[in-house]
Amino acid sequence: MLDQSGKVVIVTGAGSGLGFEIARVFTEKKATVVMAVRDPAKGSVMREKIRGENTRAEVEVMELDLADLASVRRFTEGFKKRYSRLDLLINNAGVMACPYGKTADGFELQFGTNHLGHFALTVLLIDELKNVPASRVVTVSSGAHSFGTLDFDDLNWEKRKYNRWQAYGDSKLANLYFVQELQRRLDDEGLNMLSVAAHPGWAATELQRHQGWLAPLNKFFAQSPEMGALPMLYAATAPDVHGGEYFGPDGRGEVRGYPVRVRSSRRSRDMAVAGELWEKSEKMTGIRW
Repeated sequence: MLDQSGKVVIVTGAGSGLGFEIARVFTEKKATVVMAVRDPAKGSVMREKIRGENTRAEVEVMELDLADLASVRRFTEGFKKRYSRLDLLINNAGVMACPYGKTADGFELQFGTNHLGHFALTVLLIDELKNVPASRVVTVSSGAHSFGTLDFDDLNWEKRKYNRWQAYGDSKLANLYFVQELQRRLDDEGLNMLSVAAHPGWAATELQRHQGWLAPLNKFFAQSPEMGALPMLYAATAPDVHGGEYFGPDGRGEVRGYPVRVRSSRRSRDMAVAGELWEKSEKMTGIRW
């Protein structure tokens, strides 16, 4: 990574796992980092951990609950009061295969957090990003997108029997549709700005807390958060990245390894569906481009 001096970076879910590692590396590279976290007390502990390693780190904790659109609005308003620029937004936070639940606004928890929360956050910050040449939005997806299928008649799982893994795959597919449609809109406006996707492979993080059977397998298959963060860091900073691209580990099955361009599923590249999801997301959140 090149020196990131002068850049302002928001990392969602920076209180643990991949988000923390991403935030830590950016402070090492002299960026100003905003750790957007649901639990500010926990975030403050992690901020001090960063400062313990790097006394010159420019890092701030701000509260953000992606499962509550009011919290998203408070965060963006607070950020705009503190900062005059935004170079990079890393949409990293998420929940995985959790029991059925709903967000504060009544959305199915995984779709509402992983997709709609980040959709709202990005659109509310879009002017700050547009004002900085070569700014980027990096959205974290997953190999689970490959079994995702969006049911536009039942995005909140109110008609179907809930399948937590299917819901997770759906939310990660939605992330990729969002990346593609955002880039299309940026291109239509002729903006020097990139929307890019990445996934960490199998990394040992707190995301697996609802999956008791995964933990014993971590020591055999999972890579460290330090390795898992590399595709996102590459997507965020490498000079040869283009809009709409997708990065993941180079190992077999994209489970582990160093970052390379990878290809998402054919379904995820359907721009008609991406456009339909964007319109649906605007209606559900009440937040428009």
